[in-house]
Amino acid sequence: MSNNSNTVLGVLAGTAIGATLGILFAPDKGSNTRKKIVEEASATRDRIADEAITLKDQMAATLSTKKETLDDQLEAIVSDASHQAEDLITSLEKKLDRLKARTKKLQKTS
Repeated sequence: MSNNSNTVLGVLAGTAIGATLGILFAPDKGSNTRKKIVEEASATRDRIADEAITLKDQMAATLSTKKETLDDQLEAIVSDASHQAEDLITSLEKKLDRLKARTKKLQKTS
C-alpha cells in the first residue's frame, strides 16, 4: 500500500479510537454509551469500507494506466526490432548480390 493509503487508514483508526474513548469517558447511562459505541463503530466501518473501495478503484486505474504504458512501450520495441531486422536483411541481400557478382566475374576470368 502507498503512504497515502496508510495515512488515511491511520487517521480513520485514530478517529474511531478517539471517538470510542470519548464516548466511554462521557457521563452518560451505560445503555446510551453502548448505543453510541455501536453507532460510531458502524459509521467508522462504513467510512473504512468506502475508503477501501476508493483505494481499490485508484489501484485499478493506476494498474490500467501502467498496463497501457507497458503495452505502448512493448509495441515500440517490437516495431523498432522489426525495422532493424528489415535493415539487416536488406544489407545482407546487398552483400550477397555483390558476392554473386564477384563470383560471376571470377568465373569469367578463369
